[in-house]
Amino acid sequence: MNLLPQFGFFELIMVAVIALVVVGPKDLPRLMRAAGRMAAQARRMAGEFAAAFDQMAREAEMEEMRKEIESLKRDNVFAEAKRAVDEAARPVEEAVREEAGELRDATRRPISPAPAVAADGTGADEETDAAPARNGAAS
Repeated sequence: MNLLPQFGFFELIMVAVIALVVVGPKDLPRLMRAAGRMAAQARRMAGEFAAAFDQMAREAEMEEMRKEIESLKRDNVFAEAKRAVDEAARPVEEAVREEAGELRDATRRPISPAPAVAADGTGADEETDAAPARNGAAS
């Protein structure tokens, strides 16, 4: 959208001829210099306006992003997901801890040797049977 009217070559020639007739050839260079300064100033002001407008648009976008980030912080999707995973893993962790405790207790208990079974199946130890006989024979 261009707010300035469009001038073609013919229109510019007409303006130059009218300026030459009205101002005269003596003051025409001074008038053109002043017109050039005014055009440069108008361009500079238009550039500043466009830059200010762009800056406001960027700030508005940044404010939207800031609000979105704050919304994400409030919703905290990752914290909710972590909480759900922790709750689901809690029974498994407890079962693992119980099994680890049982294994630890089992490894700490001393292993007692099983009583030896005699060849005749009486369950008596041969050494214990022979010991009283020797004691009786010695006396």
